[in-house]
This record gives sequence, structure tokens and C-alpha cells, in this order.
Amino acid sequence: MEPRRWTPLPLGSHVISAGYAYTQGELIFDPLLQVEDATVSINIIGLAYLRPFKLGNKLARLDVLIPLSTARWEGLLAGVSTTVKRNGFADPRIRLSVNLIGAQAMGLKEMQEYISSHPVNTTVGVSIAATLPLGQYFEEKLLNLGQNQFILRPQIGMVHKWKSWSYELTGSVFLYTNNNNFSDGSSKKKDPVFAIQTHLIRRFKKSMWVSLSAGYGLGGQSIVNKQPNDDNRGDILGALSFGFPIMKRQAIKITYLRSQTLKDIGSDTNSFTLAWSAILVN
Repeated sequence: MEPRRWTPLPLGSHVISAGYAYTQGELIFDPLLQVEDATVSINIIGLAYLRPFKLGNKLARLDVLIPLSTARWEGLLAGVSTTVKRNGFADPRIRLSVNLIGAQAMGLKEMQEYISSHPVNTTVGVSIAATLPLGQYFEEKLLNLGQNQFILRPQIGMVHKWKSWSYELTGSVFLYTNNNNFSDGSSKKKDPVFAIQTHLIRRFKKSMWVSLSAGYGLGGQSIVNKQPNDDNRGDILGALSFGFPIMKRQAIKITYLRSQTLKDIGSDTNSFTLAWSAILVN
């Protein structure tokens, strides 16, 4: 869930971010696995860098995310209390985005003039993200921080701004490569996941803003050694975010996210995120 995903940034700027996220909730496994009362708690520290640039006459940007994670799973495995812990890097992500409609590639002064002269405007963008299989992964373990597979995520979205309001709508598809070193030497495939997210954003004076978000994702059945697992996901998400400046060109964002499965297999989790970002302009 990313409110303000398609907000244009001026050429010559750089955005650096650091954040902390905590997720806790229940996991629901296939009964055949004999896992009951399973819970998970995850702590993530993320570092990100974003830079806009000119692609033809279009405004584009490249961003990179590097997450460091600690996770703890607890539950009953065949009736025996079991705890699993992992500490290390999760899979990093790199993403290229291009705005097709809306503000063109321009500097800070021109961007400010464009925004003031277009109080009502619409931006449409596309992107492709790649999650790289560089996170911690143990072939002999079922639970890992990394996924040992590439994940490609094409995305298309739009944002419409009017007065102090913005409405965003973004659709995504997650495409997974095979994991040929799954648990116990198995081969694992995963069907695509289709996702949609929407945000209603209200901006206030002094660069403060609040966002109400909703999302839905479905698909993602896993196939192990050519045997479908009948574990399609169906998750509904809701989030509330609040952003405010702390210094010139520095800001804090606080987010609460609730994820709820609509299937017999999945997870029900609550997440809290605190993120800091700074915009550096040449």
C-alpha cells in the first residue's frame, strides 16, 4: 500500500528514506501440514533511495529498497510447541516508473509553477519492479526471509488532484519465477497475484496530509513438484497514513495497515510503520 505513489518530483532531486515496520498476526495453514495456533511477528528496518530523471520528455524515476528483517514464528507442529527465528536481509527491490500523462520532466521552479497553474490535474504512470532473490534463504528450511525467486511487478496507476484532495488507483500483477531449491529439494512454482489499491488523500496546511487506503489481492496458488496446493490467496487490506514535516524538506510518515484473508489459508495481520524521508535538491 503506497499512498502518493505517483506524486511528481522535480529533476535534480534525490529522496532518501529510512523506516521501521512491525507486523504481528495469525497464520492459517493447510490442515495437512498439522500446524495450529500459528502466529508471526516481524520487525523490518528499510533503507530506500529514489531519483527522478528525464526519459525522452517524460518524467521517470528509479527507486531502490533494501530491507533488514527479524522474524519469529510460533505455533503447534503436530501438537508440539515450536518456535522459529530468522535474522538477516530480506529480498531487495528495484523499480523504474514513468509518468505518461501529467507533469513533464522539469526542474524545481518549473514544477512549482506547474502545480500552482494546474490546481486540478491528473497523472497516469506505469512501472516495473523487480524483487531480487538476495535475501537470507535456507534450502532445508520451510520458513525464510528471502523467497529464492525473482518477482516481477508491472504496475499502472493514476492520481487525480483537485483543491486539497487526491484520489489514487493502482493495479499490479506479481509474476514469480520458479524456486528450484524449495524445502527438501522440491521445486515450487507460484501463479500470478493480481492486486489493486486505492487511496483518498486530504492535504492540509504546512504540508501535512492524511490518507485512507484500501486494497485487494487474489491468486498466487503454489505448485510443488507439479502438484497444485489449492492455496490461492484472497486478501483485503485497509490502511490509514499520516504525514507531516519535521524540518525543511524532511518529513515523517506513520501508517497502520490491516490485512485480512478471505480464504481458508492465509494470514490476518496488523502492521505499524514509522518512516523518515528527506528530499535533497541540487
